[in-house]
Amino acid sequence: MREESNIIAASDATEQVNHQLLELRTVADAKPEPLFINRDLSLVEFFRRVLEEAQDVNEPLLERSKFLAVLSSNLDEFFMIRVSSLKEKLGREVGVSEDGFRTDELLAEIRSRVSDLVAQQADCFREDLIPALAAAGISITTFDELTESERRDLNAYFHECVYPLLTPQAVDPTHPFPYISGGSLNIGLNVKPELNRRVSRALGNAGSEFFVRIKIPAFVPRFVPVGDSTCKFILIEDLIRANIRNLVPDASPSSCHLFRITRDGDISLRESEAQDLLETMEENLKLRRFGDVLRLEIADSMPAEMADHLKESLGIAEDDIYRIDGLLEMGSLFELYKLNRQDLKVSPVKPIKPSVFDKGGSTFDIIKAGDVLLHHPYMPYSIVTDFIREAVADPDVLAIKMCLYRIGSDSPIAPLLIEASERGKQVTVVIEIKARFDEANNIEWAKRLEEAGVHVTYGLLGLKTHCKTTLIIRREEDALVRYVHIATGNYNPETSAFYTDLGLLTTDPEIGEDATELFNYLTVYARGKDYKRLVVAPIYLREKMVAMIECETDNARKGIPARIVAKMNRLADTEIVRALYAASQAGVEIDLIVRGVCTLRPGVPGVSENIRVRSIVGQLLEHSRAYYFHNGGDPVVFTGSSDFMPRNLDRRVEVLAPVREPEMKQYLINEFLNTYLTDTVKARELGPDGSYSRVTTEHGQDAINSQLSFQERTNIVAFSAVNELSN
Repeated sequence: MREESNIIAASDATEQVNHQLLELRTVADAKPEPLFINRDLSLVEFFRRVLEEAQDVNEPLLERSKFLAVLSSNLDEFFMIRVSSLKEKLGREVGVSEDGFRTDELLAEIRSRVSDLVAQQADCFREDLIPALAAAGISITTFDELTESERRDLNAYFHECVYPLLTPQAVDPTHPFPYISGGSLNIGLNVKPELNRRVSRALGNAGSEFFVRIKIPAFVPRFVPVGDSTCKFILIEDLIRANIRNLVPDASPSSCHLFRITRDGDISLRESEAQDLLETMEENLKLRRFGDVLRLEIADSMPAEMADHLKESLGIAEDDIYRIDGLLEMGSLFELYKLNRQDLKVSPVKPIKPSVFDKGGSTFDIIKAGDVLLHHPYMPYSIVTDFIREAVADPDVLAIKMCLYRIGSDSPIAPLLIEASERGKQVTVVIEIKARFDEANNIEWAKRLEEAGVHVTYGLLGLKTHCKTTLIIRREEDALVRYVHIATGNYNPETSAFYTDLGLLTTDPEIGEDATELFNYLTVYARGKDYKRLVVAPIYLREKMVAMIECETDNARKGIPARIVAKMNRLADTEIVRALYAASQAGVEIDLIVRGVCTLRPGVPGVSENIRVRSIVGQLLEHSRAYYFHNGGDPVVFTGSSDFMPRNLDRRVEVLAPVREPEMKQYLINEFLNTYLTDTVKARELGPDGSYSRVTTEHGQDAINSQLSFQERTNIVAFSAVNELSN
């Protein structure tokens, strides 16, 4: 009855939210503000925060270059997935969505904002970073500015290492417009044959121009060292341009113009019709190469007639063209970041193990002594991989079960599981072969694991398996003991160095039982009994989170102190947002730390004035998730894989685990979450209009960088609770 009354109260509160918001719209000549921020525009604003890191003169130069590269990669994926989805909806929707946009209006707004972003990005690199890098001893110059000796050496490099790889493709009556791969850099040029009249006559019109495309192979370095220097470069397209007559005799360097396309990467998969999911995924990955063209990026120097030719040949609209006044495709700036110039980078995190691990001994004994809370990368990810390695070698370990979402091409985890199988252990792996842009890598590992005798499954029909969970079953005396690892991050040591994540190691019997039921659910669709501790999507996670929010709402109405603090990657679920609005109206104090998309509008009078939203964008990618509810003075804290997105709550298998040990809960509330809430360096606050502003410090107030703060306090303050508990 209590849950039902809470739901009714929340529904009434939602109606009140809508009514009060409508009252806010009555201001004369004011454009109505919808209840929700559009999720795609919110994502673009996250990209803007990434750009701001590149523009920050207080950041080391190569770090700033890296952020420009990250922005390019983010925009590529945004077009491949989100813009492609919007284009598919064009003309199909009825009315205006709850965020106030029709699809055509939204696409126009996206174009406007993205155009501004890429213009600022180009300007940042051209006007700021190139001169600053040169002053620091890293020169990016042009072929024309080189000495005669340097040109001679580079021409020799071109003929030996580049020329054999290039294939000019003409477009004429006998050569149709070629296939252009998504993401590739291309040089386009118009050629007017003058020297070879026989060719001109063969084309049917002596002296007429024709278009030539030259693809620059992705494996050729974009930044070409000049001579033996490790600090002076020219761009590969500049070198090709200087040698263009070796490829196309009638061409001139001034006629060469760079362009690049982005194709639809949102492949559709009809799982229910697939006879073999692995084969179907492999076929669909091949189709991705031929997705519709969504974006054409061209050098600002490209003449209008060439741009028109590309537009018509690719079958795109004028609004799909983006002119770039500067470096096209800045993802290649990752090459510069690899330079051995630590003076131009931030100091890497030096992870320190909790003191409980200093004495050595068995990880099994450490976990049996008490739960262990891991905070990466401030604590080494090797704790996890070493634990799995120990389990593989331990003759008393009988079974290992793992969920693998993004494995990594050089993962040590998969080979360890193969070794475990070869040692006769029962090994079960749930591999998500639908993990976007990691499909091919995961498919390859799935095949290798299967060949080694590992029991491999691909999860549940129609759902992605996104939970990060390991279950190890060990024989101890006359009993079987279950060891469980539940995390916010993937089992990928490559990304663990720059992703912030949490992990929980436990032998809690009820969590162990739940983990067993979870793997049975994943392998044979066995719903089994209700979970005792774990909160699993899509079974109950949505209902549980809404119920926790409503409990705080109910407490606030009764005058009981009520508080919610949540850290996640994305917040875009309508039901969750409405429940948070109702909680705010009841007086619940709510702080949300949301890295990326957030559709909730904070600070709206009468609706969300008790909600504050901040985003942390820094050198590390904030990937950890934690959810705290005051619960009338008996705090409830969860950590795990799920964000508050419809896909996480309804279309993925996710797991949140309760953190039950009092010391750990206090660490997560008072140290972990509070550090993010007091950040004054990397934090931005979300306003009711959907824009973000930097957090300002008061006079005399210390500047707090949450990520640096965690590094400085490692093993001194931040993990003292873990150490005390484990000891």
